[in-house]
Amino acid sequence: MSGNINTMRETTMTQLAPKLVEREIAGDRITLRDLAQAHGVQFILATFVDLNGKPCAKLVPTSAADELEAGALGFAGFAAGLIGQEQHDPDLIAIPDLDSFTPLPFVREGLALVHCDPYVNGEPWPYAPRNILKRAIAELATRGMTAKVGAEVEYFLVDRAEDGKLSPADKRDNGPRPCYDARGVTRMYDHLASVSTAINSLGWGNYANDHEDGAGQFEQNFDYADALTTADRVITLRYILNVLAEERGMTATFMPKPFTNRTGTGLHLHLSLWSDQDEPLFPADSTESAADARGLGLSPVAYGFVAGLLEHAPALQAFLAPSVNSYKRIGSATSSSGATWSPRKASYGGNDRTHMVRVPDNKRVELRSGDGAANPYLAVATSIMAGIDGIDNSRDPGHPSGPGQAPEGAAVLPATLLHAVEALRRDPVILASLSGDEATGRYFADAKETEFLTWHAQVSDWELDTYLTAF
Repeated sequence: MSGNINTMRETTMTQLAPKLVEREIAGDRITLRDLAQAHGVQFILATFVDLNGKPCAKLVPTSAADELEAGALGFAGFAAGLIGQEQHDPDLIAIPDLDSFTPLPFVREGLALVHCDPYVNGEPWPYAPRNILKRAIAELATRGMTAKVGAEVEYFLVDRAEDGKLSPADKRDNGPRPCYDARGVTRMYDHLASVSTAINSLGWGNYANDHEDGAGQFEQNFDYADALTTADRVITLRYILNVLAEERGMTATFMPKPFTNRTGTGLHLHLSLWSDQDEPLFPADSTESAADARGLGLSPVAYGFVAGLLEHAPALQAFLAPSVNSYKRIGSATSSSGATWSPRKASYGGNDRTHMVRVPDNKRVELRSGDGAANPYLAVATSIMAGIDGIDNSRDPGHPSGPGQAPEGAAVLPATLLHAVEALRRDPVILASLSGDEATGRYFADAKETEFLTWHAQVSDWELDTYLTAF
């Protein structure tokens, strides 16, 4: 979480043709068509995600950009995915956010992507993840605050054989402790460099590309930004990674635990609050530092935010770890490297990666219990709302825990997706954090319970091996 803030708006403006910048300064509104033509774009992916994080899009020619911007592009929401609609419901209307306009010439020449906010009957659709995050940002604004977020996007590069078996796409990448291996990074140089070059061309500030703890696992980092921009970039990066990997005959997967004996895939979030004058609110001032018995250099606002994350940790896991497979990662006892890097209790500490909430410095906190299945809009939105509850109610996180420790009474994170759903239903703050009432939260909880029970109904090889002749 280093470097300068580069909002998508600033990035877009610096890339515009000079005459368009002059039009903006003169007061003439820049249109989506203007942006597309300035970048030589012929087609636009008008994109939104469902509650599971599935990217949904229509390919719109630039000649129809005015119609897209005017709200003429409709989607059958029930067909799109988990987004709160039935077959008989009116269309979701995708309204593009021009600040998110992203040229993608490295994917296809003449292609761009724009993130859209779904509306129904002229109103923001409360089941749309981007709208949910915007609501959380608005809640912060009523308190004179904004959120800035960094995201660590981990993923595996794999091949899948005809029998369904997975293996790392790099066949030589099979050691028990491959993290940071220079040779593994070099063998994947072409892929990693192409992704780095792509996102740097967008002004995201890629600052590191590394081999992660599992064989076949990588991470590519970019600068932090405001909450909405970072969530948009996570979705865009997942799309870029998928496409560029496929072009090299590989599959990029964000599945939390694709291999039983290897470390799982996280989505770690670095969170900080700022005033509406862009002043950081997490570092303690001199008076607060002198009174800080916890010794982490955080302000009361930051400690309250941490306390909110810990207080609502079990319910948050329904959004931070929202798949059946997520709990194979959380529940893992070990891996071939000797570590899982996955917290099992709601604890916090200093620069210690064994805790759910890590405090690497006094400017941010790192939330480490999220995984690759997390929808970034929902993960960030619910975390913000949990933190707001901690601040509003002056919650106390207690003293930070030591290395590998958790305080007595610390909540144990849910063991399965069903446990997380039950925790969500018991937590009115997080249940209502999506839409202000509990309707959207209950819809999500019901869908995730169905997902769990659908998986639970499948007869597995383990059951056949264990029970077929046991009785």
